[in-house]
Amino acid sequence: MTSSSEKSYLIVGAGVFGVSTAYHLIRKYPNASVTIVDRDAYDATSRVAASWDWNKVVRADYDDLVYCKLGLEAQEVFLNDPLWQPYFHQTGIYWMCRSDYASEVIGNYKTMGREGELKAVPVAEAKEMYGGVFGDADIRDVKEVLVNRGSGWAAAGDCLVAVTRKALELGVKYVVAETESLAFGNDGTRCTGIKTSKGETMSADHIILSTGAYTPKLLELAAYESRKPDLSAGDRIVAGGITTGMTRLDAATYPTYAKMPVGVQGYTPEAGPFIGSLPPTKDRELKWWGQSIFTNEQEVLPGKTLSAPPAKPDYGQWEVSEKLREDISYANHVFYGKKTKDWKMEKHRICWDAFTTSADFIISPHAAASNLYVATCGNFHGWKFFPVLGKYIVQMLEGALEPELAQKWAWDRERPKDGKDNADYPRHQMKDFLDPVRQARL
Repeated sequence: MTSSSEKSYLIVGAGVFGVSTAYHLIRKYPNASVTIVDRDAYDATSRVAASWDWNKVVRADYDDLVYCKLGLEAQEVFLNDPLWQPYFHQTGIYWMCRSDYASEVIGNYKTMGREGELKAVPVAEAKEMYGGVFGDADIRDVKEVLVNRGSGWAAAGDCLVAVTRKALELGVKYVVAETESLAFGNDGTRCTGIKTSKGETMSADHIILSTGAYTPKLLELAAYESRKPDLSAGDRIVAGGITTGMTRLDAATYPTYAKMPVGVQGYTPEAGPFIGSLPPTKDRELKWWGQSIFTNEQEVLPGKTLSAPPAKPDYGQWEVSEKLREDISYANHVFYGKKTKDWKMEKHRICWDAFTTSADFIISPHAAASNLYVATCGNFHGWKFFPVLGKYIVQMLEGALEPELAQKWAWDRERPKDGKDNADYPRHQMKDFLDPVRQARL
C-alpha cells in the first residue's frame, strides 16, 4: 500500500484553494509529488484567478459560527507567521448593518470568548469615528455599525505569489497549461488525470479541482467527453462576476484616508449584495467592489447552456462596460457622498468566482468518480481563509474532516433551491450591463 508521502497529487488551479492545498500537502508530506496546473504563470502580471487581486478583506466577523472560527484561525496565521505577516494590514472594519448582523457576530465572538475585540456602535457616534471618513455615507435603514478592530485587509496578489513561491521552494511543481477535460481509467470509474488544450495528459493518484469560476464548464466538458453525465456540477455551482475599481489618491487627499478601516455597506438579501471599500495601498490606491453580481450564460456544448467567464484567455476581465463602471461610481457615492464625486477611477476589473446557493465552499470527493476531488466555490469570501484552507482540504483527502465540515462542504449535500437568502448570490446577467457594440458581438 502506498503511503501518503509517496502518493501523487495534481491540483488544478493556482488560487487560494489550490495553492493552500499544495502548501499544506508538501509541508506534511515532503516526499510526495505535488503539482499545480494553472493557465497562468503564478507571477504573471495579469491572471484570471479571483485570488489574484490588488487586495482582499481579512475578517472573522461572520454570523455563521463555522466561518467565524475559521476566520479567527486564519487571522492568527496572518498575525504571527513570518510568511504571511508582511501582507496583512489590521486596519479594522466598519460594517453598516441593516439587519441584526452585528448582534449575531458579537454573539459568535462571545461564544468563543473573544467579545472584547468588537462592538456595535450607534450610527450617530459611528459617523464621527476614524476622523469622520464615513460621515457622508449613505446610512438609510442602518440600525448600527459593527466595528471590529481585529479585521483588515491583505495585499492579495502579492501574498498569493509569495506563498506559491514558498511552496515551490519546498518541492511543489508548477505547470502552465489549460485544462480542457479529465482522464479516466479503463473501467471509467476512476479519474486518473487531466487533459490539456495541447492534447497532453497529466496523471496522479489524486486529482483536485480548485478551478473557481471555470469549474462548471470544465465538469460539463468532462461529462460530455467521458459520457458520464453525473460528473456535471448541475445546479450545485454557478459562475458569477463582479466589478472592482480603484482610484489613486493625490498627496493632499491621502492623509484623510490613510488610517481608515475597511468599509462595508451591509444589506439584507432582499436589497442585494454587500458593497465594500478598502483602505489605500502603499501606492495610495483606494478600492471598491460594486453592487451587481452577474452570471454570463453561454452555450458550452450543443444545447447546453451555463454560466462561465467569457471565453477569452484573460476572461476579458479588463473589458469593463460603462454600466459596470457606474457600479463603482455608485459604490464611491454610498461610502463618501458628494465630496469624492470628482475622483477619477483609474482601474477597473471584472472578478469571477464560483458560487453555491448557501454561500458555502465545496471541499469534497466528487461522487461520480474515485480519486477526483473538488475544492472550490469561494463565493467571493474565500480569500481570507488562505492560510488554513489547505489544512482542511488535506483532511478531506484523508477522510479526516470533522463531520460538521464534511456535511457543510459536501458535493451532494442538500442546499437551498435558489440563492434568495444569500445576499451575494448572482442576481443579474452580464449581457444586461454590456455596451451596445460589445453586446452585438456576443
